[in-house]
Amino acid sequence: MSHGGRDFEQALLALNELGYSVDAIILNAIHWVPQSRPRLFVIAKRDDGQEKRSFALVTDARPDALLHFINTHANIRWDIRDLPRLPPPRMQLADIIEDLPDDDPHWWNTKRTEYFMGQMSAKHARQAREMIAGKSFTYATAFRRVRDKKSMAELRTDGIAGCLRTPRGGSGRQILFKAGKGRYQVRLLTARECARLQGVPDNYIIDVPLNQALFGFGDAVCVPAIEWIAQHYLTPVAIGIEQRQTSR
Repeated sequence: MSHGGRDFEQALLALNELGYSVDAIILNAIHWVPQSRPRLFVIAKRDDGQEKRSFALVTDARPDALLHFINTHANIRWDIRDLPRLPPPRMQLADIIEDLPDDDPHWWNTKRTEYFMGQMSAKHARQAREMIAGKSFTYATAFRRVRDKKSMAELRTDGIAGCLRTPRGGSGRQILFKAGKGRYQVRLLTARECARLQGVPDNYIIDVPLNQALFGFGDAVCVPAIEWIAQHYLTPVAIGIEQRQTSR
């Protein structure tokens, strides 16, 4: 959307000038992990003289805005590939939460917790009270956002984490709110939880300070989303190239 799509257009034309035809898809990590993280991926393929599909095919990997962009930019040398449907979302935030004891130092103290609760608008405070009154513990994430020049805490209660960010000045750190049975606790997401939100397996060793880990995972791409691209796009393309070279 940058500059009405002109920046995207110029980037793709630059790839064309280097001898590549291009395709584009948008994948949201929510199809694999409980994180809302839509990301645009561009696939550039070296021109090989083969016939290319220049119009966009309807798929949930190409939302309407991207579909429209492709079909209204005939000046770009496209090579569009058909793709299967994305897997339905299955994971919830609770699936990636570490079970920390109540006295774990990650949990905020009473003063810091009450300050956080006081930052909520009436809408989000009502959501928090409903969670606290629940018969079982549930989880929500929160970011601090500036509204009318005031720092506000905004909950997301649909079982999905917001998009991980690189922490700058503390504002990018995602907050976890645990509530139920008349109780509540607040803390930051741990490095391991952020890793899980990116689809990183638990055997991946995290041996750096928390802030460095949060920078890394906040700036990363979702692992299973990349695996999906490899399985359903890059590998079939590579096999096709190899078969054509073998048959020559």
